[in-house]
Amino acid sequence: MNRLFILFSLAILTISCKNEYQPRNIDKVTIQEFKIDSTSIRAIQFLDENTLYYAGSKGDIGFTTDAGKTWKTIHINYNESIQPHFRSIASNGTDIFALSVGNPALLYKVSEGKETLVYKEEHEKVFYDSMKFFADGKHGIAVGDPTENCASIILTSDSGKTWSKIPCDKLPVFEDGEAFFAASNTNIKIIGNTVWIASGGKKSRILKSENKGQTWEIFDTPIIQGNGPQGMYSIDFTDKQTGIAIGGDYSKPTENKANKAVTKDGGKTWTLIADEQDPNYKSCVQYVPNTNGKEIFAVGKTGVSFSNDAGQTWTEVSKDAYYTIQFVNANTAWLSGNNKIGKLIIPKMK
Repeated sequence: MNRLFILFSLAILTISCKNEYQPRNIDKVTIQEFKIDSTSIRAIQFLDENTLYYAGSKGDIGFTTDAGKTWKTIHINYNESIQPHFRSIASNGTDIFALSVGNPALLYKVSEGKETLVYKEEHEKVFYDSMKFFADGKHGIAVGDPTENCASIILTSDSGKTWSKIPCDKLPVFEDGEAFFAASNTNIKIIGNTVWIASGGKKSRILKSENKGQTWEIFDTPIIQGNGPQGMYSIDFTDKQTGIAIGGDYSKPTENKANKAVTKDGGKTWTLIADEQDPNYKSCVQYVPNTNGKEIFAVGKTGVSFSNDAGQTWTEVSKDAYYTIQFVNANTAWLSGNNKIGKLIIPKMK
């Protein structure tokens, strides 16, 4: 009886080992580049492998529906003197939304090629950084720098038709000089009803809500912080417990101290990884889908880096400068940068 149990256990262990995901060894990647003239692109949103939208710095919302063979652009002018500088883009599954930085903050809905202004905020300190929709397509969230003593967070529950700002008495108090970075549209992450937001500057902390933004908690991180360009620039989660944050000091992009951290308890506590090892400053980090949280890409003006051990060690796989990366699947990703869009194809394992 005991022998049969041991043999059965060994068989289960063998099957389990065979089914465990084996991460890929990638030491170099090739990125197909598409020139997009006269615009800085820090926000992208894919709909499928062939369809990508981007939001640019010159009031432009561009898109391709044929995997980059052709591109079309919608140009938006608020008035004769204001052309929106977009840093955020999101989709509710039907429509595209683009949000500008600066005063006034302008949020447009694009549907069937026509744009509609659905939210405007005027304040000398207004500066919106990132925007996402929940999976239901009805609820959405955008985050911006404080205009008072809390984060600027706006919510929608009607698929983006209307948006409202959360009052400061419903949010954690921010320290003076704590804000966000509009670097890659990835300082927000959503899984289910849970949303995380990463701050930087004077403090680098994680805001977390488990009910689509109705109530909030805030947690400290060991990421570099203390002045304007320091902090978390990007976060991602592979499940509700396991996440990664990356950033650094934008003004000192070659430094790599305290700029990468992971959490295993849903964002409550964070541990530095690969400290004082590359990669250095990065503006975006993303888990590769369906790799059990082992494969990760990080991009920035200092190049593209890859990890196959959940961020413990990294390899530089390209020196190309990009602001953000978004995976369609485990083998395909879109990237964006200054005057360019990139498409990364990773060969499938044989």
